[in-house]
Amino acid sequence: MHEMGIILNLARTLDETAEENKLTKIGSVTLQVGEVSGIMTDYFVDCWNYFKVKHPVLKDSELRLETIPAVTWCDSCGRTYETVKYGRECPYCHSGETWLLRGNECVIKEIEAEGEEDA
Repeated sequence: MHEMGIILNLARTLDETAEENKLTKIGSVTLQVGEVSGIMTDYFVDCWNYFKVKHPVLKDSELRLETIPAVTWCDSCGRTYETVKYGRECPYCHSGETWLLRGNECVIKEIEAEGEEDA
């Protein structure tokens, strides 16, 4: 249930961003979510819809999610591969000396908003 914690931090960050930039309304927020981040996107959207009403600048906003594909690097052969498809073992050299290059992050990509001048 770390989705709620992420949403609380996201809402706090967006409130601060709105205040710093004199934004009156956030129309949408696009988040990039890693394929192996462990975030349950359906539950994440439900949490967003629940918490956004508690934040006036977010109350009518839409949450858009984009998936960041998980990619793993192999130290043995120096190649990358799809993490979800192959797991921890490199499909090229069968080494276990691998590490996740990307795909476990959650990043704010874009915020569409209106400021005081737009209102």
